[in-house]
Amino acid sequence: MNINKAYTKLKISILTTIVLSFISISVFGQIFDSEQNPLSVKWRQINSNGFTFIYPTELEKEVQRMANTISHIYPQVGQSLNRQKTYIPIIFQNRGTIANGFVQLAPKKVQFYTTPPQQFDSQDWLNNLAVHELRHVAQFDKITVGKAHPFPEEIYFAYMGLSIPTWFFEGDAVNTETSLTNVGRGRQPSWIMPFRTSLLSGKKFSYSKAYFGSNKDQTPGYYQLGYVMVANLKKEFGESIQDSLLTSIHNRPLRLYPFSQSLKEFTGSNTKNYYLKTLTQLENEWKKQDELNNSENYESLNRPAKYASSYFLPTGLTNNHILALKQTKAETATFVVIDEAKNEKELLKIGYQEQPWFSYGDGKLVWDEIRFDPRYRQRSHSVICMYNFATHTKRQLTFKTRLFSPALSADGKKIVAVQIDLSNQSNLVEVDSQTGKISKTYPNLENYSLQTPALNTDGTQLCWISVSEKGKSLWLQDKSGKRTQLITKTTQQLGRPTFIGNEIAFNAHLGGIDNIYSVNPTDKKITALTASKYGAFNPSLSTDSKSIIFNNYQVMGYEIAKTPISHREIQENHFVYFGATADKQEKNSSIFKSIPDSTYQSKSYQPLAHLFNFHSLSPTIDEDDRLGLHLKSNDLLNIFDFSAGIDYYSDLRKVAYTAGFSFKSLYPILNARLTNRPRTGFYRLGNVINQANWRENYLDIKATVPLNFSAYNHNYGFLAELGTSYTQRNFAPREALLFNKTIKFPVNYKLGFSHSVRTAERDVAPKWAQTINVSYFNQPFDKRLTGDLFAFESAFYFPGIAKNHSFMASFNYQESSGSLKFNTEINTVYGYGQINAKSELRNTLLLNYRFPFAFPDAEIGSLAYIRNLRGGVFSHYENIGSETNITQPKTFGFELRSNINLLRYQPVVDLGARVVFVNKTYNQNPILELLFNYSF
Repeated sequence: MNINKAYTKLKISILTTIVLSFISISVFGQIFDSEQNPLSVKWRQINSNGFTFIYPTELEKEVQRMANTISHIYPQVGQSLNRQKTYIPIIFQNRGTIANGFVQLAPKKVQFYTTPPQQFDSQDWLNNLAVHELRHVAQFDKITVGKAHPFPEEIYFAYMGLSIPTWFFEGDAVNTETSLTNVGRGRQPSWIMPFRTSLLSGKKFSYSKAYFGSNKDQTPGYYQLGYVMVANLKKEFGESIQDSLLTSIHNRPLRLYPFSQSLKEFTGSNTKNYYLKTLTQLENEWKKQDELNNSENYESLNRPAKYASSYFLPTGLTNNHILALKQTKAETATFVVIDEAKNEKELLKIGYQEQPWFSYGDGKLVWDEIRFDPRYRQRSHSVICMYNFATHTKRQLTFKTRLFSPALSADGKKIVAVQIDLSNQSNLVEVDSQTGKISKTYPNLENYSLQTPALNTDGTQLCWISVSEKGKSLWLQDKSGKRTQLITKTTQQLGRPTFIGNEIAFNAHLGGIDNIYSVNPTDKKITALTASKYGAFNPSLSTDSKSIIFNNYQVMGYEIAKTPISHREIQENHFVYFGATADKQEKNSSIFKSIPDSTYQSKSYQPLAHLFNFHSLSPTIDEDDRLGLHLKSNDLLNIFDFSAGIDYYSDLRKVAYTAGFSFKSLYPILNARLTNRPRTGFYRLGNVINQANWRENYLDIKATVPLNFSAYNHNYGFLAELGTSYTQRNFAPREALLFNKTIKFPVNYKLGFSHSVRTAERDVAPKWAQTINVSYFNQPFDKRLTGDLFAFESAFYFPGIAKNHSFMASFNYQESSGSLKFNTEINTVYGYGQINAKSELRNTLLLNYRFPFAFPDAEIGSLAYIRNLRGGVFSHYENIGSETNITQPKTFGFELRSNINLLRYQPVVDLGARVVFVNKTYNQNPILELLFNYSF
């Protein structure tokens, strides 16, 4: 049996496994990154009450406000965990166009992505972000007792990831953001809607499925799961239950399933049983709500889905066809046209969006997409793209812009979009539909956050949503430029207004369920247009102007429905609010009352002066499974990584000493590592085989330029790399006469190109992708050593015979000479290391076919949750033209794999086995390889 090193780390200790599983990984379901900003960004800092605010100069006004806010609210955010002071840096990132925030250890910091999203809560984006993320800070401090000594942040981070389920961290934070403000996600029916829908539809998911998700069903999500679980805990066991649980975990860390055991200590139920108990209560509450609601059933205009599928923003076309943006577990975002018989025709696939969005008018289609900077990926842009139905062509209309939610007038001549600049100033702008140039900017003197504008039929009227700390408002501007506030500063989750004749339709949850309403601009009267059981969204006017087409949420996702325009009274609000008890416990209507308005002294922040930031002394493992202990440093802006430590060579029973850094601020990434390591080798002297043992100093230097960019649903990558090294050997006197004491700066060069289309959740590999890498190694500075090596590697992916299947063909070639003659720099056949070679390796042809065949979502107690089952067959050739031919593979066989969650831990483990049959000319028994990998 061969344990494949590419997939397994079974030799390592439990502690090392834990650490490696969670280093710099999003333990809390948010996106941790190690990307950089452009060199042009100028940084400043403010220090206040234990917080260090680091921010680009454009955000001076916003960060002054947040410095007042965060310093004022933290004691109350952390009060129920008995954490009222902290010490942590907060980084404000303004170059990106994707809203987010996270807290991490190793190094300890908070990161705010300041660009507000186009669909969020009815309050200021940074305020809401502050409450949620500061609760995570309090959670971290509760476990680490405020500060981690001596340098064990990675250990704490890993321990928290394994001892406490992600849903608890996020559920506690959502409860906090809801109970300490007038809004919060806990008050939004649309946010909890997937959970409610699944229960009322008779789908009671297992604990693992509700927590970890599914490749086939629409599951609640661990934020929602955590919110209802924590809300129920607070209701049954009081406001200090979170503090009690975390204290118990901190005091008794060395237990299997410490959270579940602590939960049982205080509630009498372990995690799974408490989930089932909460599920029963949820079902009862939501059934009562459903009985009180007067809902309607709507016929679906799309075909029934076999797995979770959504048809966003349905829009009527001629001949009763419907345009929609389709997203499923098996397909990436695709524009489709659906006819009256529910047949679908694919129009085009698109790239990543901040939210699903498009607008149609007069045979033209516009939408926004995210474009990342090729090198400095903290910077991204939101651009407008257009598709012309008449010419069947698409084009990118704007470049390097920050434009969101473009709306097209019915005649296709005018585009209005939201623009957000680097200071977080929001404006509505008109964009020329031919040139992409901004032709007009609408004033927004109050600097409200602006969302989802819409134009009327002839483009003379404009409506939009504004957001401030006081709530959301719906605005109308007529052709004379007069503005009217149709709905004033409400905590309703207003969304996507659109003109329906002389009225404006919009989403809201006035009746406790998200539905579509309309407002009359003359008298501002609001009436209901739908009465969906679970939620109705995204209205558009039918081509005959007598009906609306909209999204009707069902158990598999957002379906398409249609109903005649009929005004009705707004139903009574029977929303089931799970945070009522927490509200009473906090005794606070809004944490943002009475925020100070001080002006803090700010000063320049020089990233190069803060390169070293030591945070952890942690166990490590290298690519050869050697255990080590390393002191680590990462600066707060992700531009300099440093580590130094020792590694144990178990085969030689000696240690190596190493130190290295990665400097990522420049366009090329510079890496250097110096190692003092033990070595051994054998040599013949006369008729005697002798063993030489020595130590050597090895300096490895590398410069890399990675470039990645996207266009629609295509991703491209380029890589240029230049590396060299220097080796100084310390031999015993006899060996010093026989071997070279130094190896002076051999050089390796590498160029790479890759292209792929976006992959769907159920894809096992890309459907269409190409990678090509060319490498060259030589020794121009050491005349004692001769030889060079040229290597070519490639991989080409093609669609398989069924959806989510993938076929890969990889051809690889190398030519080497001299001292490099026996190096292997190309991909080899499976089982290569277990088969005696018959000749020098020259080329390989690797053919792989992979496919999923089942999505069981099977929970095996607390041992494992099986997400999918995948198969694969392969046929691998070596030295074609000499050793083998196309009818005689060197190895062939099959593999079975599965993505699972082990022991109810968050990392997704890729577990499987591969059987490798060897060409009979080698007289080799079949080889069994165990496959093990993990991802997040």
